[in-house]
Amino acid sequence: METILSIRNLHKKYGRVHAVNNVSLEIEKGNVYGILGPNGSGKSTTLGIVLNVVNKTSGDYAWFGGKMQTHDALKKVGAIIERPNFYPYMTARQNLELVCKIKGAPYSKVAEKLELVGLIERQDSKFRTFSLGMKQRLAIASALLNDPEILILDEPTNGLDPQGIHQIREIIKKIAAQGTTILLASHLLDEVEKVCSHVLVLRKGIILYSGRVDSMLEGQSFYELAAVEMRSLREALRDYPETQSVEEQDGRIILRTKNSVRPDEINRFLVSRNVYVTHLVRRQNTLEEQFLELTK
Repeated sequence: METILSIRNLHKKYGRVHAVNNVSLEIEKGNVYGILGPNGSGKSTTLGIVLNVVNKTSGDYAWFGGKMQTHDALKKVGAIIERPNFYPYMTARQNLELVCKIKGAPYSKVAEKLELVGLIERQDSKFRTFSLGMKQRLAIASALLNDPEILILDEPTNGLDPQGIHQIREIIKKIAAQGTTILLASHLLDEVEKVCSHVLVLRKGIILYSGRVDSMLEGQSFYELAAVEMRSLREALRDYPETQSVEEQDGRIILRTKNSVRPDEINRFLVSRNVYVTHLVRRQNTLEEQFLELTK
């Protein structure tokens, strides 16, 4: 797998504040990476460093296997790290044509990218008439005009209403499906869980987890049970050899086990104790629950 960006032992200090503390990350072609963390966790600073707009304190990073200098490599990168900034009196199409002129991209890309972000019907509308969500979609179209190999987005849905959030997430999925690598910073767990294949969890500049989203959730399942005789169910589960913990929540019993067990094994044990369940469902911890566990 081709490596798009390699970050090694990156540090950034602002006086006594260690904004980025020994961060390492490998971004491989074709994946969607999320940098997840609360405000002040070092997400934007990390992006700023690799985009050459923030000076690092120490460490290193290399684009495309170090085969080219950062200045040349960034020509193959599309990025939105600030609020969209276009000329308000110009139309969407005119603004993008101006970006094409700056980037050396053909004007034919304008209609193609406006279609991709769902703004082709508003191409002749002035930028000042656009909603915040439309402005953000136009910014994504602008970042894609040179067909970058990687798209970097800093809090792409920040400040948007639910409809705007949904539209941006669907666009990100569509861009990823076309083979573009994506790196996005977000404090929204739901966003990362829905669109990212990989996640880097940061808190106060320090990595708490780095890897696949599904691996982060792996092995974090539990069982939800109910029976007519809840007391008998609770007592039987406490005697179950694989039980790690038993607790009651909202009229259901939550069973966490020491090892992975099948539902039929639990049911067989309960029947041997003359306990018959009316509800037995395997659940998976959400990314939010895992994130809270990591950051508590």
